[in-house]
Amino acid sequence: MKCFQHIAWANAQVIMALKLSDLPMEKTLSLLSHVLAAEKVWLTRINGEDSAGMVIWPTHTLEQCERFAEQNKADYEILFSKLVESDYGNESNYSDSKGNPFTTKISDILTQVVLHGSYHRGQIALLLRQAGAEPILTDYIIYERQAALIEKSMPISK
Repeated sequence: MKCFQHIAWANAQVIMALKLSDLPMEKTLSLLSHVLAAEKVWLTRINGEDSAGMVIWPTHTLEQCERFAEQNKADYEILFSKLVESDYGNESNYSDSKGNPFTTKISDILTQVVLHGSYHRGQIALLLRQAGAEPILTDYIIYERQAALIEKSMPISK
């Protein structure tokens, strides 16, 4: 679950950076749209639903990406509220975007979602750097440090 809190935070960091940027966004939006679509596709598969008609490389505006990121966050929170530890070893039967059938453990699908998004957010950071902008930091440890600072600054109520 904590990794998916990081994903939601990292997606929000990317969206905020793109909102503040005046750089061309076509490629960065393409990558971000793909990350968000893949998150949704894998969630659909975990839920046992058909993902055959879902677009893997959609074209979204930044505003649409923001809405999709918020929806994915909410949908994954629902998923994690229902899963128990033994569910992670269960297998999900699904077909890939080409119609090939696969069976994969839920834990492996969740790992794929985490790593896939990190890979493409790294590409977005590189594109921003190449365009002369300050790259965004979306590493897990940055998220963890910020979360710790927020926790320390909050008063403890008894």
